[in-house]
Amino acid sequence: MTRGDLTDGEWELVEPFLPMAATGPIPDLRRQFDAIMWRFRVGSPWRDVPERYGNWSTIYGQFHSWALKGVFQALMDGMIAEAAARGQVDLSLVSVDSTVARAHHHAAGMVVDAELLEELEKAVAEEKGILRRDKPGR
Repeated sequence: MTRGDLTDGEWELVEPFLPMAATGPIPDLRRQFDAIMWRFRVGSPWRDVPERYGNWSTIYGQFHSWALKGVFQALMDGMIAEAAARGQVDLSLVSVDSTVARAHHHAAGMVVDAELLEELEKAVAEEKGILRRDKPGR
C-alpha cells in the first residue's frame, strides 16, 4: 500500500459497492480502485497511472464500465448513508462550487445584425412564455 491508497478499514466500506465480474471476484479489484482514485487525486492522464497499479488501459476500462453502471453514484450514496448512520454527517462541511466563464475582452461591444438580434429576442420571449406556462403559480 502506498501513500493515498485505501486503508483496510476504508476498503471494507468500499468493497461491497463494487460489482463482481461475471466469472467471480476480480483478483486485483482493490488495486484497480486505488489506481482510479490515484488518477483523479493527481489529475493526470490515464496513461500516466503508475505501473504498480497495472495496465492503464485495463484501469480505464474498469473505470468506464463502473461509470456507465452507476457504481460511483451508488458508492457515494452508500458512504453518505453510512456516515449518517454513524452520526458523522456535518452539513457545515457542504460546499457548493461555481464556475465563472468570462468573455475575452475582444468580445465586449459585439455588433449583432439587427434581424438576428430581433430573432434572438423573439426566441427568448417564446421560451420565457413556455417556462411560465409549464410552471403553475406563475
